[in-house]
Amino acid sequence: MGGRRVILCAGESLIDMIPQGGGFRALPGGSVYNTAIALGRLGVATSYLWPISRDPFGQMLLAPLQQAGVDITLCPRTDRLTTLAFVTLENGEARYSFYDEGSAGRMFAPQDLPPLPPATSALFVGGISLVPDPCGATIEKLVEQARARSVPVMLDPNIRPFFIRDESGFRDRLTRLISRADIVKLSADDLDWLHPQGGRRAIARIQDLGPRIILQTGGDEGATAHWQGQAIAARAVKVAVADTIGAGDTFNAGVLAALSQKGALARGMDGIDRDILGAALDLGTRAAAITVSRPGANPPWSYELPPA
Repeated sequence: MGGRRVILCAGESLIDMIPQGGGFRALPGGSVYNTAIALGRLGVATSYLWPISRDPFGQMLLAPLQQAGVDITLCPRTDRLTTLAFVTLENGEARYSFYDEGSAGRMFAPQDLPPLPPATSALFVGGISLVPDPCGATIEKLVEQARARSVPVMLDPNIRPFFIRDESGFRDRLTRLISRADIVKLSADDLDWLHPQGGRRAIARIQDLGPRIILQTGGDEGATAHWQGQAIAARAVKVAVADTIGAGDTFNAGVLAALSQKGALARGMDGIDRDILGAALDLGTRAAAITVSRPGANPPWSYELPPA
């Protein structure tokens, strides 16, 4: 990584088994993995941390990271198997069944965590990697390392209720993580699960935990940033939707890419203003629109994005 400032993405990688011709097609995926790929394709210096299996699926996961220029030197290799996520599509919306017991990522323990690299400009975490232990505890420890170094933290819980066995314990973990995050991104489904009463009351309760920015996404309704009592909105880009796989992950990458390009991350989030947040929402929504226009989690390269 040399002397570059690098965004570190830590969280699950897996194989999405996508319906195709009466069977399934295996594609690399995972919420945090997708965000790392998208950041790399957008030209942002990115590093990825998660155990990668030595099985054939592990090899499938490594290639897109390397093609996108993502640094993988932190990824431990293991003989444990790769997580599989069987996808079904309902009206274009993705639904998942996970095969994860004893997998490479799930067994990532706190004692296996390397020190946070000095060049880290921001930490991105989220997805199903937050749910089970030991890997959930490992992510918490990494977030604590980032906070101790004043490294900005972005969290996308990407909540999958069917994956959660201990709801009370997971809610406690999310409360701790949200309180330590600078940016929290939540979909409409995430908000409904966290606070079923919805609306401004739900946003206010999350803001009370301490994050500086809450990003609220709503599919074809666009995205809104809640910051310092203001609501900054960006419209969704209208496209023909192939499916929604990887849309939120790409949005996250667009936001982080814009913040990095504007120098906001280097200033520890202190340089955030309305214009910078607007640019971040714009890049996030434009990048996500390209992803939903084609099958699977296939985020755009920088050359595919016309100037704003």
